[in-house]
Order: sequence, then structure tokens, then C-alpha cells
Amino acid sequence: MGKPTGFKEFERVLPKKDTVADRKKTYNEFVHAYSDEQLNNQAARCMNCGIPFCHSGCPLGNVIPEFNDAVYDGRWEDAYQILTSTNNFPEFTGRICPAPCESACVLGINRPPVAIEEIEKHIIEIAFKREFIKARPVHLKTGKRVAVVGSGPAGLAAAAQLIKVGHEVTVYERDDKPGGLLRYGIPDFKLDKWVIDRRIKLMEEEGVVFRCNAEVGSNVPATELQAYDAVVLAGGSTIPRNLNIPGREFNGVHFAMEFLKQQNKRVGNSPFAEKDILASGKNVLVIGGGDTGSDCVGTSNRHGAKSVTQFELMPQPPKERTAAMPWPNYPMLLKTTTSHEEGCEREWGIGTKAFVGDENGNLKGVRIVDLAWEQDHLGRPVKFTEVEGSERELPCELVLLAMGFLHPQHEGLLQQLGVELDGRGNVQAVEGDYQTSVGRVFTAGDMRRGQSLVVWAISEGRECARKVDEYLMGYSELESKDAVFDYA
Repeated sequence: MGKPTGFKEFERVLPKKDTVADRKKTYNEFVHAYSDEQLNNQAARCMNCGIPFCHSGCPLGNVIPEFNDAVYDGRWEDAYQILTSTNNFPEFTGRICPAPCESACVLGINRPPVAIEEIEKHIIEIAFKREFIKARPVHLKTGKRVAVVGSGPAGLAAAAQLIKVGHEVTVYERDDKPGGLLRYGIPDFKLDKWVIDRRIKLMEEEGVVFRCNAEVGSNVPATELQAYDAVVLAGGSTIPRNLNIPGREFNGVHFAMEFLKQQNKRVGNSPFAEKDILASGKNVLVIGGGDTGSDCVGTSNRHGAKSVTQFELMPQPPKERTAAMPWPNYPMLLKTTTSHEEGCEREWGIGTKAFVGDENGNLKGVRIVDLAWEQDHLGRPVKFTEVEGSERELPCELVLLAMGFLHPQHEGLLQQLGVELDGRGNVQAVEGDYQTSVGRVFTAGDMRRGQSLVVWAISEGRECARKVDEYLMGYSELESKDAVFDYA
């Protein structure tokens, strides 16, 4: 380990951010880099535990103590090689992953955990700066062709793995640029799109072909996939959960992704046909307390909203672990994001009864009620009742529904392929196998497991690629996340 007493000497410190006033003026990233000394000190906090629970906390199985040790010693190329042995895209996870590894950090039992996510981002950015990262085309080809449908993190990870073992890979993307949810779901102030473009350029130089504006099952017939030796379905979970209450039809009620995607296209100078959805000068209500809702808050503030309020059906989460969420499990704690810091009223235990409109069909308010939650013996909410006399109406001209996603789109591609679905409407495939009911068709990411994290999508894309390679070649040299790495 880098410094045996580092965890006792140094406190957890996160990089400096631009002021709220400054960052609300742009859509650029606003988190600065560590100084060399700060980065060294943060890496020194890693205890190199006998049993590193951070490994199990990370769906990718990142080899975290080893890359922390390399950072502390200034062995940047070693740190880069260790990190990318399990993670194709640290520049994405280092910016937008909720860092379940940090929740599992042993130091986190009674101290703030190691700043693993920030160290990861610094490793990859230093690697780019020092030109460790170059396209490495494979010249020995297998002659096998693979189609990947969807260019989100799962599809990109599958493509990146398959191209490096010599298969020809074509990625189909229905939008005008690759990236999926990374490009048209995550706001630019959390993930600048030049970060995606930089990675896509490398993948193209290695031989991956991207076909954009190509929606398989619509303007591209699913029969075109028959020309490939294998197919990976990585289209994500795209059907949002709706709120079917009176007034849902009023102008001003939108799904969160309609709002976020449009703004990302606006920033990226990409055309869109839909009518502008703008928060400027409006009372905005975001329904849903997760990361997507937080992204709507940050975007609304940059639009110049009159007010921003975020509702959550569930009660307010605790600030510290309870008996229901012991270490090293990922805890459902109160999370205040940078977007919340920029201005937002947050209310918990709120039920939305109806949307209220004017005579022209435009939204003007929302009728809500307080909810009282009953808890079980571990303090977990189990059921609610409406609080008598608490019903009231709030003024509101824009509502953004950010209540999660149900399943992938069934019409078009999935129906034409005839793949079986599970009970939740996702594509049926066993984890660890990833093969659908249609023999040469595989699936990975949110399309298979349901709405999840970017780190899970990359993990599934990698593991699915290995199964595709085994299917095509009878064996695979692609590493598994269950492999044991020795960096001594």
C-alpha cells in the first residue's frame, strides 16, 4: 500500500467546484481537478484492506486498491492499465456513476470513504493527457460479423470488447449521434459531450462502424440483422413510467427525458422537430426524487425557472445508515446533488392527485396531498395513507415526470425478432448467459435487467461480449469480471 497511515492523516476532500452563480450560466462541466498533492493524499487514504469490499461493491469488479497504490506512487501507466483491465470507459463512470464502491469501502464504516470515483476520473484523464491511450486496431480478423443495436454504455462496451478480438462490429443507433443515454439523457454539465466524442473516435479508429439515424425495426428492417453472425440488443429501458391522473393531457406536462433530450440537442446544435419545452420564467415541478429528477432541476435552473420544486412519493431518507441498510450494502440515504445546491424546494411524502389547467388547455397548477407512511420493524416504509385535510393546490406551469422507466420499447425491433420477454417486459435472458430465446441474439444492459446504473450497463456489455465471442469461436480470450488479477 502507498502509505499505511494515510487514512489516519488525510481527510476526504473533493475537488473544487465553480460557484453556483457561475455554473448556472453555462452547460459546461464545473468540477475542477485535484492538485497533484491532493490527488496523492486521497490515494493515500486507501487502506489496501485484506478483504477489499470495494471490489464487490463495484459491478465491474474494479481492482481499486491496486490502482490507488499506483496513483500514490506516481505510476500513471500502471494505474491506467489496472483501471482499464475491468472498465472500458472510466471517463464516463468517473463522472456519472453513483459509486457503489465507495459505499462498500471499509474505511466508510466509521470515516468518510476513499474518493474512488474522483481518483478513477483523474487516472483516465491523465492517461489521455500523457497519450497512453491510442487506437489499437486488430489486424488478425475472425471473419465474424456482429451487430450491436443501441450505442449507450452497454452497447459501446460490447462493441469495444468484440472489436479487440477481431470481429467486425456495426453499431446501430436511432439518434443522429452515438452515445444513447450518455448523450441525450445526461446533461452536459455532468458529462460534456466531447468526452463521448473522444471515445467514439477511438472506437472508429479501431474499426467499429456506427450507423446513426438507423432505428432497427423502423427505418431499418429487422431482417437486415440476418446478415450478421450474432446480434447484441442493447437498446436500454426507454418506456417511462406515466402518471395517469386527471389533467394529464394539459399542455405543460412532459416526461423528463423529453425535456432533457431536447436540451442536450439544443446544446449540441442537433435539430429536433418537437415544440420547445422550456422552464424559463415558470414554476417547475419535478415529480420523482432520483438522479433523472435532479438533472431536471439543474436544467430548469439554467433555463431561468421562476421556481423549482421536487416531489417524492416516499418519505425523506435518513442521513446515516440504519439497521435496514448495513455496511457494505448500498444505502438509500438522503442525497443532495450539485443541482439541488443550485436551488430547489424538496418535499417528501407527497401524492399528486390531479393537474389543473386553464380554459386553453394549459397547465396552471397541481393538486397534491401529504402522505403518512407506516414503517416495518427495521424502519422501512411499507404503506401510506393520505393525511386528512392536507389536500391543496400549487401554482405550476411545467411538470416533468421523472419516475423511472418500465421496460424497453416492444414495438418494432423486439416484436419483429420475436424474442421472449420476462414478467417485467424486459428481454428474457439469464444473467451470465445473455442469450435470448432467438439463438444468435444476445442482450445486455437495461434492456435485459431493467433500469439500472451506468456501471451495470458497462459490466453487462463486457460480459455479454464474452458470451458472444464464445458462441462464435467456441472459446473466448476476453477477460471475465470473475477473473483473478495479479498486479504484484
